[in-house]
Amino acid sequence: MTADRTWQRGGVRIDDGVFAYGGGWLDRAGALRADGDRMAALRADERSVVLPLWRDRCLVTAENVPVRLNGVDAARVLAAADETVFLGLDGGVAVFGADLSEHSEADGLALTGAVSTVDVRKLAGHLAPAEAAAQAYARGLFYWHRQQRWCGSCGAVATAGGGGHVRVCSGAECGRLLFPRIEPAVIVLVQSPDADRCLLARHAGAAEGSYSTLAGFVEVGESLEDAVRREMAEEVGVEVTDLAYQGSQAWPFPAGLMVAFRATAASVEVKVDGVELLEACWFTRDELEMRAAAGWLGRVDSIDSHLLGSWLATGRTA
Repeated sequence: MTADRTWQRGGVRIDDGVFAYGGGWLDRAGALRADGDRMAALRADERSVVLPLWRDRCLVTAENVPVRLNGVDAARVLAAADETVFLGLDGGVAVFGADLSEHSEADGLALTGAVSTVDVRKLAGHLAPAEAAAQAYARGLFYWHRQQRWCGSCGAVATAGGGGHVRVCSGAECGRLLFPRIEPAVIVLVQSPDADRCLLARHAGAAEGSYSTLAGFVEVGESLEDAVRREMAEEVGVEVTDLAYQGSQAWPFPAGLMVAFRATAASVEVKVDGVELLEACWFTRDELEMRAAAGWLGRVDSIDSHLLGSWLATGRTA
C-alpha cells in the first residue's frame, strides 16, 4: 500500500485522530462491486494483491508481517479460497481478501508461504493503522459470510455477490438482499465532578487489579448519548452529564463500531452491577500515570488508550 505511513505505536495518529483499524487508504470502489466482468478481470490481473486469512487470523511471514500475494501466488490462493472479497483499489491496483478457513492450518500455510497464523489484534501495535485496517476489514467480512449462509426470513441458502459485500437469498419467493451489519457500542471516560479523577472498572473474568474504561452496546431506539447515560447508570450507578464526543473506531471483532465519549459524573458514589463489573474505582492522574509507567494505559489497539491518554494530557496542560 502506497500512502504515507506516519503513525505512532498504539495505533493513534495524533495529527488526524486515526485509531487502529481505521484510516484505511484503500479506495473501496463500491461502484465496481456489482460489475461481474470487472471483478473477474481484476481477479485475473497479475498485479492484483491478495490478503489471505485463516479462521479470522492473519497468515504472516517469518518477520511477523501479514502475507501479501500477487501474480501466480495470488491466483493459486484465490482458486483455493472458500470465500473471496473485493476490498478496494490501492493506487489502481485491486486488493482482495481470501478466506482459507475450510483448509487445515498446515495447508493454509503451505498455500500462502506463511510461517504462522496470528490474530490481527496481536499485530495492531506494530502495523501502520491502515495496514491493520485492511486485515480487520477482511476479517470482519469473512466472519459475516460464515454467519450469513442462510436467509433469516425464509431459510433458503444465501449466496455471495457484489464483490463479497452482499449475500442474496436464493428463495424463489424471497430473494432478500443481506448486507453486513455494524454493532455500535459506546466507550466512556467518566471523570469526577471536579475533573481530577477518572472512573475505571474491573470486568468479570479480568485479573485482580485490571481496570478499564466503561463500555456497552447501543440498544434499539437509543441515541448514542442515551446509551452512555443508560450504561453508566446500569453498570456503575452513576448519573453523567456534559457528554463530549471523542472519536470513533472500527472494531470488527466481529462487527463493532466503538464510539468514544468523555462524561462527567454527578457524584462520586458508585455501585457496580456485580454481573458485568466486579468493582469500580476512581483514579487520580498521578495514579493513572503510575500505571502508564508500568506499561499499561488501555489496550494498545483500542480507542480507550486515547481516552485515557487525552484525559491525562488535558489535566497536565490545564
